[in-house]
Amino acid sequence: MEYFGRRVRGIVPYTAGEQPRDRRYVKLNTNENPYPPSPATLQVLRAFDGAALRYYPAPDADDLCAAIAEAEGVGRENVLCGNGSDEVLFLTFAAFFDESRGVCFPDITYSFYEVYAGFFGVPVAMVPLRADFTMDLAAMAKAECAGYYIANPNAPTGVGIPAERIAAFAASVPECIVIADEAYMDFYGQSCARLTSAHPNLLVVKTFSKSYSLAGIRCGYAIGNAALIGALRSMKDCMNSYPVDALCQAVCAAAVRDRAYHDETVARVVAERGRLRDALLALGFTVPESKANFLFAGRAAKSGKEIYTRLKEEGVLVRFWDKPVLRDFCRITVGTPEQNNKLLASLQHILFL
Repeated sequence: MEYFGRRVRGIVPYTAGEQPRDRRYVKLNTNENPYPPSPATLQVLRAFDGAALRYYPAPDADDLCAAIAEAEGVGRENVLCGNGSDEVLFLTFAAFFDESRGVCFPDITYSFYEVYAGFFGVPVAMVPLRADFTMDLAAMAKAECAGYYIANPNAPTGVGIPAERIAAFAASVPECIVIADEAYMDFYGQSCARLTSAHPNLLVVKTFSKSYSLAGIRCGYAIGNAALIGALRSMKDCMNSYPVDALCQAVCAAAVRDRAYHDETVARVVAERGRLRDALLALGFTVPESKANFLFAGRAAKSGKEIYTRLKEEGVLVRFWDKPVLRDFCRITVGTPEQNNKLLASLQHILFL
């Protein structure tokens, strides 16, 4: 007897980065922030009234959305929150695309886009990256589609696009929606959030997982004009009217309001990113200039798979994909100076001893 519907029979799910428990690793494979979250978030956790958990949370995360709106320079009506940016991206597929409204994104980018397109039966036009791993926006603009996903900085390459270029692209395709996935944007500083008021077809998606060191609490948000946000809210209320729990709302609001701590930890990651890239280049790696909290390093004396495997044996986790182009590289999260030194010492041993 067949119990399964078409979606479960045909879908190829997203593969998350491994989270092994067999030993203690230097974990540089899932782009978590190496520094702890804001002390203000820990104060909220300690002071949280557990008795309040018997009540449903604010369905639209009003206080958190207000904190985000103030930080991003937009109105409260321009913000929607969800369980991580992945859920928000899921809602964008539900709201803006279907079997007759296709989507375009690069051939090398965040792989969840292709998974979501398959889930919803959305036609996909993929445009190859250039040889230097930059996006060919001119070629993407020619695609027959109803909208675009632009990870900026891109994953897994880390290459960034200045905000004015994203805005110009959105202006060049006024009949299409442009979704700027800015999961790593705080390590670049070129957000399009404030530009959404001038571009009604531009939607920005962000997360608390990376720069705020809150990957474990699962919260993300979208910024756009009220009509786009209203469409996402309609999809949310068809799936889960209370997506962001009360504790998460309080913790993330505290994180957003502690800008000084956030900016300090971001600066520390950016400084290490530059040092680590210089060291990897000196070891013979090809490393595109990254604007994220990770580096895409490969084409060295060993294959990407051998480097990944040997590093794991030495207690260092990085990310590897056994796919064309990607298999020549590993994606390496920028860790603390101590973690990065361990990585570099291991690579020196793997490559030259």
